Amino acid sequence: MSQICSQSTWHAPAPLHPPFALKRSTAAHMALLMGLAMSTSATLAQTSTATAAQGTDNAPTLPAVTVLEQSHGVTAPYAGGQVATGGRVGFLGAKDFMETPFSTISYTEEYIADRQAKDIGEVISATDPAVFSNNASGSWSENYSIRGFTVGSTDTSVNGLYGMAPYYRGTTEMYDRVEVLKGPTALLNGMPPGGSVGGAINLQPKRAGDAPLTRLTGTYMSDSQFGTHLDVGRRFGENKQFGIRFNGMYRDGEGAVNQQYKKAELASLGLDWRSERVRLSADMYISEDHVNGVSRGLTLANSVSVVPKPPKADTLLSPDWSYVHNKDKAIMARGEFDLTDQVTAHIAVGTSKSNYEYNGASGGEITNASTGAFTTRLAQLQFEVEKQSLDAGLKGSFKTGSVGHQWSLNTTYYADTLRENGNRVTGTMTSTIYNPVWGPAPVMGGMPITHTESILRSFGLADTLSFAKDRVQLTLGIRHQSVRTDNFNAASGIVDPKKHYETSANTPAAALLVKATENLSVYANYIEGLSKGQQVASPYANEGEMLAPYKTKQKEVGLKIDLGDFAHTLSVYQISKPSGAADVATNTYAVNGKQRNRGVEWGFFGAPMRGVRLMGGVAYSDPKVTKSIVAANVGKMAKGMPKLQAKLGVEWDTSFVQGLTLTANATAVSKQYIDDLNQKWASGRTTYDLGARYRTKVNNTPVVVRAAVNNVTNKAYWGMPALTSLILGAPRTVSVSASMDF
Repeated sequence: MSQICSQSTWHAPAPLHPPFALKRSTAAHMALLMGLAMSTSATLAQTSTATAAQGTDNAPTLPAVTVLEQSHGVTAPYAGGQVATGGRVGFLGAKDFMETPFSTISYTEEYIADRQAKDIGEVISATDPAVFSNNASGSWSENYSIRGFTVGSTDTSVNGLYGMAPYYRGTTEMYDRVEVLKGPTALLNGMPPGGSVGGAINLQPKRAGDAPLTRLTGTYMSDSQFGTHLDVGRRFGENKQFGIRFNGMYRDGEGAVNQQYKKAELASLGLDWRSERVRLSADMYISEDHVNGVSRGLTLANSVSVVPKPPKADTLLSPDWSYVHNKDKAIMARGEFDLTDQVTAHIAVGTSKSNYEYNGASGGEITNASTGAFTTRLAQLQFEVEKQSLDAGLKGSFKTGSVGHQWSLNTTYYADTLRENGNRVTGTMTSTIYNPVWGPAPVMGGMPITHTESILRSFGLADTLSFAKDRVQLTLGIRHQSVRTDNFNAASGIVDPKKHYETSANTPAAALLVKATENLSVYANYIEGLSKGQQVASPYANEGEMLAPYKTKQKEVGLKIDLGDFAHTLSVYQISKPSGAADVATNTYAVNGKQRNRGVEWGFFGAPMRGVRLMGGVAYSDPKVTKSIVAANVGKMAKGMPKLQAKLGVEWDTSFVQGLTLTANATAVSKQYIDDLNQKWASGRTTYDLGARYRTKVNNTPVVVRAAVNNVTNKAYWGMPALTSLILGAPRTVSVSASMDF
């Protein structure tokens, strides 16, 4: 994988968009979508058999039988509407959070809309203390970690299928739920293509509710980003068995960071059909994401002993001419069939294609802490990756005496073909972080770099045994995973026999859940993660060598308390993960180290009193290097993970103005070490967000107006990005939106 940004391409160099061009296209697209909204609304209103418009006070109601487990209310909103009572737990299916022996949380469509979240990271990092984000604006990729380990956007699944989400940054408008499962998940989901072990993120597409929906939302975000989102849902048939859900979105303009421009586009369509024993669905989308003035990280030269003071929060520390362009498209289909009252079969398939182009910095190095002088390395990358994914299985239940069994059997298949080309180095530029000045952009070009094909296959089997009237549940399972990777000569297309491997591994798991009372569940689990071995890159002597897959192991105990309208979770965990490093004496790279993360997490969500919603928690972690080829590193705190994170989100429905809700968020993060010897660090920070929303009706049309100010104090701070050490967090950012239901 290239260290420039990683994988995806697109067919032609993306033109740079000056501010006037972006704003002109904004107006045109907004006018187009406004016209489409009016036309679609009128047409569907005539054909729909239902006439009541869906209100904006709640997310559209999901049909009770769209998914088997929904009939039991597993994915219904919990008190306050911000999270669901449960979510998908891999091939075990949908489970209530009180009956899930893992740490999970599932964010609802209502929460996503109220947050005005533009990407997945903004959803999962706002109030969860187990999730760390640098909050940078306009990076080449989303960047966050769970329990101290980076979770790549390439490992996000859609309706359980790997490889179907946008490759580097996914907008939120087409999703009904964002589900997070913390810790390794090899048994539950199969091996992620990118090898993430900190957690798994699954995106559930929207489905048409029983009530018709036509919702138009206009958005603004500082400094001059405008957008439009159209959401239309209808059900047809005598029993409303057929549903259609369309989402179209466009936004562009100048961001809060000086000289940074962003553009995003999405068109998605979700279809579903349901009967008493059969549920079918299909999803398709096309999306584009473009950034001019890409935020990219910096490192410190060995001669620099201290981290310099960050510049103003709205400073762009990468070339203003740099750009990144992502284009993603996918189509998926899923079928569920109740073979008997006790056995259900399912099959899901999907195919996707991602194109990526990047021209800009591949990283910079600060050479003087007092003046902020730094040198930026320039590089270019284009890639195209095609992916196919399949998930099929059976679920059932039976009893042996007084012991209940809920068994699951599934198989997964994932394949991708990646072709990269570009220039790893096109030159350097020097400037200062306090007054960056850039030279001209290099011409886009480059030669073929890599051609890689991978296939992942797995078979999983699990059984949840229930005792004592289902109050004690023991889950046992194992998955057999096989991995094959072929690396081709990028110019000749011939497989390099030295860069091929095919291997397999078994990953077991065990989990125990005890429902001590109706309101208290206690659980423990042991589960493993499996990561594909990486290909050694230049300049190491074993360049091109394919390293063997490695296992990550988690042990966790926890408890969950459900007070009816307010829930608490507490967990203690240990994750041990192998790590790689270079042997200076031989200049070879190998997996020769180990990192052990221990932590305690307390989280809460719900509505503890009428008109008040709370969500947040505190996480303490102790990430240690327990094995290293460099003896001095052993016992040191691992880079990039704060020891302490505390987050709090508050919403208050005021009594003095009907329909007015005031919101606030606070995030406190301790320092993060950026070097192996723990001598340099990014300082801790506390940031605040404030907002409000107002629900009313205009001529009997439901309207919701939302406004938020993130990083209210405009605090400048360093965060930890992927691949490098330091990146500026986002400055004060104002977001406003207005939604109308027709």
